[in-house]
Amino acid sequence: MAPSRRSQVVVGVISDTHGLVRPEAVDALHGSDVIVHCGDVGAPAVLDALRAIAPVHAVRGNNDRGSWASKLQSEVVIEVGSHRLYAIHDVHELDFEPTSKKMTVVLFGHSHRPLVEERGGVIYLNPGSAGPRRFRLPVAIAQLVLSARRCDVRIVDLAA
Repeated sequence: MAPSRRSQVVVGVISDTHGLVRPEAVDALHGSDVIVHCGDVGAPAVLDALRAIAPVHAVRGNNDRGSWASKLQSEVVIEVGSHRLYAIHDVHELDFEPTSKKMTVVLFGHSHRPLVEERGGVIYLNPGSAGPRRFRLPVAIAQLVLSARRCDVRIVDLAA
């Protein structure tokens, strides 16, 4: 993605939809300049619904199967201005040190647990699951607000 002429770029981050497009997720993603889906999409209709909001980058999750899913990569790097975002479904499959490739954020899903953590200057972000509720875990997405020198992150609880 080319740098924005605006001072900020909003990246919506969603994961583990498992074929469900929640209206609350769509509402929360409106205003995003780009959306990243961190896998376990569940159905191509999910990506179509997200593309109606903003351009989408998606990775294949362990439950994504079929010809539509085979077109998804297992990992993707997205450049937004001076920031490099790395998306993968399961962070345990990460096979390099993100600081060595100057990543700003590692985006992932799989666990259905929202997480924002900084490790060695890199933000690790799991938006949680926006699909069917699993156990007592929250239903959530995340939002990154990127400017030239900042990366602000927030988890958006969709049940709130």
